[in-house]
Amino acid sequence: MYAMLAGFSLGLSLIVAIGAQNAFILRQGLYRQHVFWVCLVCAVSDAILISIGVFGLSFVIKFIPSLEWVVRYIGFAFLFCYGAMSFWRAFTNHNALKVSEQSGRSLKSTVLICLALTWLNPHVYLDTVLLLGSIANQYPDGHGYFAIGAIGASFVFFFALGYGARLLKPLFTKPVSWRILDGLIGVVMWFIAVKLII
Repeated sequence: MYAMLAGFSLGLSLIVAIGAQNAFILRQGLYRQHVFWVCLVCAVSDAILISIGVFGLSFVIKFIPSLEWVVRYIGFAFLFCYGAMSFWRAFTNHNALKVSEQSGRSLKSTVLICLALTWLNPHVYLDTVLLLGSIANQYPDGHGYFAIGAIGASFVFFFALGYGARLLKPLFTKPVSWRILDGLIGVVMWFIAVKLII
């Protein structure tokens, strides 16, 4: 249960930050265009990447045990930088999310854009594969539960974002909301970074 909660909380903290993928889901949700399929594509893609990170990296570390420390320090460095960038945005960002008008896209073109935003983003491989995979190794008997927690966070977040977009619109138009969110993400990232090394 602890491994599942750890996977859920870490997975959620990594995907909650605004980015191209989340902005795209928000736009689709605000205009109610192919919301289910966009959320499903993002969640399933995340599930595949999480599984590769948690089970693939663990498999490799069994054969090369020293790799665990290398991955752990890379994870620490990444989390520290990620947290620092979140704090920087919290103190300097004065922009709100702008949702521009868009013409209706076909389902095919919408899904292709969604796949490109997901699989062509280099950060997703650092976040989802390397980072989640390295932290999952802290739970040697709970890899599966950790993965279930992280995958569950993806499904909950993407569908909540897609279908709750209209309700969240007033919140997303306020810059202070994003500054608070970035500050909280920074705290979570630094806490996990220290825990990873200790």
